[in-house]
Amino acid sequence: MSVNFRENDPSLESQWRAIILFGKNSAAYKFAFGKALLELASRETNTVSLKEFSPLFVSHIVEHLKKNDKQGNAQSSTFLNACRKYNNEEIDYDHLLHMTEKHGFTNVVDAFQNVNGGMIPNPFYKKDYHGTRKNIVITDELLKLTESFQFTNFNEEVEARWNLVETAWNLDLSPHLLEVKFDDDLQTLFMESDFMRRKNITSARASLNGYQKGKCFYSFQDISINSGDRNLCEVDHFFPHVHKIKMGQSGANVNGIWNLVLSDQWVNLDKGTKIPELKYLERLYKRNEFYIASRHPLGETIINQTGATSADRRRFLQKQYDLSVNLSIQKWSPLTESEPLF
Repeated sequence: MSVNFRENDPSLESQWRAIILFGKNSAAYKFAFGKALLELASRETNTVSLKEFSPLFVSHIVEHLKKNDKQGNAQSSTFLNACRKYNNEEIDYDHLLHMTEKHGFTNVVDAFQNVNGGMIPNPFYKKDYHGTRKNIVITDELLKLTESFQFTNFNEEVEARWNLVETAWNLDLSPHLLEVKFDDDLQTLFMESDFMRRKNITSARASLNGYQKGKCFYSFQDISINSGDRNLCEVDHFFPHVHKIKMGQSGANVNGIWNLVLSDQWVNLDKGTKIPELKYLERLYKRNEFYIASRHPLGETIINQTGATSADRRRFLQKQYDLSVNLSIQKWSPLTESEPLF
């Protein structure tokens, strides 16, 4: 499934999202590295040494450690320990940068652009190590990302993915107990249980956007997740919220991640409480499977909400669709729709 995410869409945007959304998440280094690369792209820099790259990279690690101490699956890390010591004022900034340059890039430079065991088709940088000289050469592909409408969304998408992954690391919950919920008023995702107080995680828009490739779920036109933008998207319930009681009786949580999609605000207004045509149900299934294939914490939530196997999840969606069609009668599709990307 994760290969199909970019198989039919070889764009640079899709390749970037494949790295962030489908790459391995054994440590936070990937997310900090990605955010630092986005900063470099904005500066239109061609070559940067690890010494110059270190301040950009480590600043994100240091800030996240203040909120969540566990930043990976490893039992111990010389680099993360140095970041903790800096936060505790046990070492100064120059020492932190020295430790970052020496230990912070051990695996991430080589691993960042690998997805499913292979390098992405159009690398965003190249490694230039010769003797004591250690440089990262930025390619035209990374600079071209800045020309994309989606570029302004990328930083929030990386941050959202990082927040979700570190929440799972720090809670150390069994996947079977993991359930991320949606706050309709705040437009945020959160977790809570009988033994845990509510923990707000991240923006719902930023968490959902990458898996829709920055497009409206229904019309495939560009959407934004940045507050104040003219085309700021809305979080839509595929199956309308008004069906909450009836669907709840069938064991479905209408506020579940499985039922949330991002929509252009005008498309969403036109949809209202109507039920999308059947082809959009298949699209919803594919979108949910993207989460599951990416080993995303939201994927575990979707499994817990809709079924353990792909066949179970298909049956679940079909059951909810049949129920909602009986309640709504009228089916809907957007007035205009661009070429689907999934």
